[in-house]
Amino acid sequence: MTLFLSEDDVQELLTPADAVEAVEGSFRRMGAGVVEIAPRRRLELQEGRLADMAASDLELGYACVKAYAASGDGAAFVVALFAVDRPELVALIEADNLGRLRTGAASAVAAKYLVREGATSLGVIFPVLKDSGTTGSRLGEFVIAAASIAEFGSIILLSLFFSGKGSTDIAGKLILLAIFGALVVVIGVVIAGLERFRGISGVLQRLQDTTAQIRVRGAFVLLIGFVALAENVGLEVILGAFAAGALLSLIDRDRQMTHPEFRVKLEAAGFGIFIPVFFVTTGLRFNLDALFASAGTIAHIPLFLLALLLVRGLPALVYGRLLGRQKAIVAGILQATSLPFIVAAAQIGMDIGVVSEANGAALIAAGLLSVIIFPALGLTLLRRGERGPQATERTRAMPTPAMPVMTAEQMR
Repeated sequence: MTLFLSEDDVQELLTPADAVEAVEGSFRRMGAGVVEIAPRRRLELQEGRLADMAASDLELGYACVKAYAASGDGAAFVVALFAVDRPELVALIEADNLGRLRTGAASAVAAKYLVREGATSLGVIFPVLKDSGTTGSRLGEFVIAAASIAEFGSIILLSLFFSGKGSTDIAGKLILLAIFGALVVVIGVVIAGLERFRGISGVLQRLQDTTAQIRVRGAFVLLIGFVALAENVGLEVILGAFAAGALLSLIDRDRQMTHPEFRVKLEAAGFGIFIPVFFVTTGLRFNLDALFASAGTIAHIPLFLLALLLVRGLPALVYGRLLGRQKAIVAGILQATSLPFIVAAAQIGMDIGVVSEANGAALIAAGLLSVIIFPALGLTLLRRGERGPQATERTRAMPTPAMPVMTAEQMR
């Protein structure tokens, strides 16, 4: 008998941890040659597109077809799951939530194998949330959102008070920030408008998955352009890089699912190339001699670590009513984890002469300790707060995206 799984069923049965495990296993089987994937096909509709894609996994014993119709009002997704050894329709699955989990899991697997440990604050926090199965929970959403806001706010303040170029007057720098922001908005509006033209959209779709990789190249052009723009108006280049990423996130929602692999490609390039190069360079410049030159410098390390906990972690107490006291404490500890911005800010401070070599080394050492201590402490507290053995056993019994039907009847 064919099993039908609704969006609510998928949301109830499937966790982000299950999705990551299933996607990673699928990649392994693809490497072993037991998975075959057919290219995506698209047909024009009156107000959108109809697309389908198919795959078979001989090791699992299943084949599937995913189809979706998308328009400006949204999209509807369905997966039909077949047995490979007999003519049987095993399941029909509403696949909006399934696709979201698959996309997020593919990014997580790419980050797992391409990123250096501790390459970004979120790169350190995410594995902790993933191990506890709370990546998609309210706790995970609060921590990721707060860490992102902290990074953005810090970049703005860094550009405002410590930019080494342009006007040295605060009012002048505010004007520069306003001009930069206005230019970012104008460029974003122009890009969004151009992509709505059917001719340009068609060219992008034809070239996006070829050797031209037109969307990826366009993203890098945007990155380089914003970095150059920030530098030319007297702001820090890190602000330009952040603005490029934020703008892409806002204008490229891909509601019609025409380029679902685009962000995975960008994350692979960022995590696999640029971030490791930056941190290798930073490690080579880390001044151990200045750090151990005096006992006073070493004493600064725990003070800086405490400051991180107070400035970035203490605001999480406002989550208490929404998450509960224990989870709010965990969120604060995780939010206090920071390394990349500390490295960048310390280097800028030393370059313009407002931070000494000794204090710069102490700041970076405190960031390194936050990466080592805070995620481990947060994970310990999360494990203590886990539900009882029955809930744990229920989580283990949940099916994976590739096998959502095997235990569905048992879960009901």
